Amino acid sequence: MSSPALERRSGIHLVVSASLLLLLSLSGCWSMDVLVPGNINALNGTTIKIPCIFTSCYKMDVTRFAMNWTFHETVNDTEETFMVFYSKRGMVPLRSDRFGDRVMFAGNLDKNDLSITLSDVQIDDEGIYNCYVRNPPDRIQGQGIIHLNVVTELPPPRDSTIAVAIGASVGGALALLILSMVVVKCLRRHRKQELISEEKMEEEGKLEAEGVAEEGTK
Repeated sequence: MSSPALERRSGIHLVVSASLLLLLSLSGCWSMDVLVPGNINALNGTTIKIPCIFTSCYKMDVTRFAMNWTFHETVNDTEETFMVFYSKRGMVPLRSDRFGDRVMFAGNLDKNDLSITLSDVQIDDEGIYNCYVRNPPDRIQGQGIIHLNVVTELPPPRDSTIAVAIGASVGGALALLILSMVVVKCLRRHRKQELISEEKMEEEGKLEAEGVAEEGTK
């Protein structure tokens, strides 16, 4: 059983980061970056996706590319490697007493996606997950750090009444502002037309007066 709501919330940071990086990269090539959500909440007993995507100026060369996933409960604990990349076999999960066969590769190497899924999440799975990436000729090794928090129940849904009220108020204020701007613009345009009409009438009056004066001199 999966928890789509938790996955969507935990992926917001990743999506935003990827979008910003895409916009920045339009102006030139950047060094390798590893994009991951900083924190993920997983419901006990469900399947959770742990995302990891890297960007690089260089296309992946499977003969030189290297990456591995590791886990440790706290910062001071020894890291346990549970998935590695092999040039001929691709992403391979390693058998471990902690995860057994619950870890699967869920990414796409053609899209630089190194994401994994962890099924039947347990309380003991809570900890720090590291996504290490090396993509020569990039010289710097990339690292993504994800803190997985395991919860026993979903938080209660937030009351959207206030949000709706605020949205309605903001929308009403914007509507009034736009209406006011339209009215002011129309009034200014109308006033401008009146001034033009008055100037035109004055000019026509001057021409008529000059015509009468000329007739009198004749």
